[in-house]
Amino acid sequence: MTNTHTSRPGEKTNVQKAALAVGAVFLLVGVLGFIPGITAPYEELGFAGHESGALLLGLFQVSILHNLVHLLFGIAGIAMARTISGARSYLLYGGIIYLVLWIYGLLIDMDSAANFVPLNDADNWLHLFLGIGMIALALALTRNKDRDRSHTAH
Repeated sequence: MTNTHTSRPGEKTNVQKAALAVGAVFLLVGVLGFIPGITAPYEELGFAGHESGALLLGLFQVSILHNLVHLLFGIAGIAMARTISGARSYLLYGGIIYLVLWIYGLLIDMDSAANFVPLNDADNWLHLFLGIGMIALALALTRNKDRDRSHTAH
């Protein structure tokens, strides 16, 4: 059985591959948010705030700020996937950030200035699933590492 926590030079562990994949998806989503047709009505894409009427894939409310956040989050995932600890941290803390965003989206009035990103119901539910999924990946793909440490400590 292969240990997923040690890797040969140039070989990525599963947690690194997961962080890389998640980062790449966020990068792609950030780019897609700036493409007319995939984001529509594109002429309603605002910089920030709930007034931005553009929807990515016809579902997710986006703005220039929202797209930039996706791009930065994607770049962070790709960069942090270089190390096992960075990949785990990206998935774990990124997942926590998305759960906080989910709660924030549930609590704010969607038509208020507090909805500055902006978020809609589809974004909120996506944030819940992203948060749970990212945390699950971080924990599941590094659980043997913690067990290995406890065995070597005895």
